[in-house]
Amino acid sequence: MSEPVSGSSAQREPVIGPEPVPPGPAPATPDPAASAAWSGQVGAPTRILLLRHGQTELSVGRRYSGHGDPELTALGHQQAAGAAIRLREVPDIAAILSSPLRRARQTAAAVAETTEAPLVVRDRLIETDFGSWEGLTFGEARERDPELHARWLGSEDVAPPGGESFADVGARIAAELEEIVAAYPGQTVVLVSHVTPIKMVLRHALAGGPEILYRLHLDLASLSEVNLYPDGGASVRLVNDTHHHP
Repeated sequence: MSEPVSGSSAQREPVIGPEPVPPGPAPATPDPAASAAWSGQVGAPTRILLLRHGQTELSVGRRYSGHGDPELTALGHQQAAGAAIRLREVPDIAAILSSPLRRARQTAAAVAETTEAPLVVRDRLIETDFGSWEGLTFGEARERDPELHARWLGSEDVAPPGGESFADVGARIAAELEEIVAAYPGQTVVLVSHVTPIKMVLRHALAGGPEILYRLHLDLASLSEVNLYPDGGASVRLVNDTHHHP
């Protein structure tokens, strides 16, 4: 995979790069009552629109990009601007919640500027720490640590050298989701993050196993959606939508 606590406010950053092509339609506003009727959830859900950040040089090279901090490419800024225009059509966005890493903050800043929703950086939305595999390709990491790499692919409890296991990422994302639902009950938020945290959100909503981490593909600047209910119920309404891409 190329990109296989508390919040604080952040400054918006300028959107640069060429203008995007007109995006596709905004995600339809769900009817919470209709959704709950199928599965028995009680109460209005917190609607979470999951946006992966735009392209970086490491994603172009299909390199592990965890806690390193590359910025968006020109195309990445285009992708962010396209997503922002699409999300402008979503009513009543309460907040744009972003990973602290620059590629996510730049993407989130474009959305915040267009939607006029406040941008809040939340540390637990950061990507997996790939340790000493940071910046390596899949093949380079496997060649460097063949036994550990094979075990890592086979178990979410195994961490890269000096890095973080997927189990640890899952635990912090579960804690973060609990706080988001408590902080934004019945509201809509945009969560701008990375491929692993977004997969963890989808896994949580689907009550799925670790296979989701390895079998689910998420494009750069793709949009997904989950509804999380106050009684613990959840529904997934959209996965890996890229209609807004340039």
